[in-house]
Amino acid sequence: MTMMTRPLLQLQHLQKTVGQRLLLDIDQLRIEPGCAYVLTGANGSGKSTLLRVLAGLAPAEIARASFGGDAVRLSPYPRTMRDAIVYVHQHPVLFSTSLFHNIAYGLLARGIEKAEIARRVEEAIAWAGVAHLRGSRPAVLSGGEKQRVALARAKVLAPRLLLLDEPTANLDGRAKEQVIALIPSLLEAGNSVVIACHDRDLIAVPGMQRMKLRDGHLQTRAVPAHS
Repeated sequence: MTMMTRPLLQLQHLQKTVGQRLLLDIDQLRIEPGCAYVLTGANGSGKSTLLRVLAGLAPAEIARASFGGDAVRLSPYPRTMRDAIVYVHQHPVLFSTSLFHNIAYGLLARGIEKAEIARRVEEAIAWAGVAHLRGSRPAVLSGGEKQRVALARAKVLAPRLLLLDEPTANLDGRAKEQVIALIPSLLEAGNSVVIACHDRDLIAVPGMQRMKLRDGHLQTRAVPAHS
């Protein structure tokens, strides 16, 4: 008999009001361990807002929630989720320091031992293909380069759930390909990933589960791994 796996994150009866508008009215959201999801919907449908709610960056009314099989409350946002969930903004902010310290920022904030920080950061630099940017000022990096540095900064934290908000928006063909190429290896490492996007190339990545926001409601559809 096959045992059911516990969802990584499950929310029931989520509502988010913006002004007088009920923006999100979601009966159930379920994120499985080691799975990738694309979150689509029209502009203004609430994709970014939903990611921010999941990351603890925006409040919402939620009847029931569980993380890793344990019941949780999202207000105040629990430390276990803050350590395990990382949100990457569509326009990531880089600090006016070195490439190394931009990627190491979260690890330094957590008080990780310096040798371990160095090991993780060097692995992330190689993974993201940004070693050639070591001597570059963050302000002069292209959009694609900034996005790959931001993904490396997220990856070193070994998140269980990575939330990416339009990671390929406004990138040219080559830069977009470089960012998309990093997604499968995140899954191989056991991460779950939710990507808010309109990008047909991202939506078409094999094995992606599809979620769509329409009129505040969430529609889900599984896609076969070789579709």
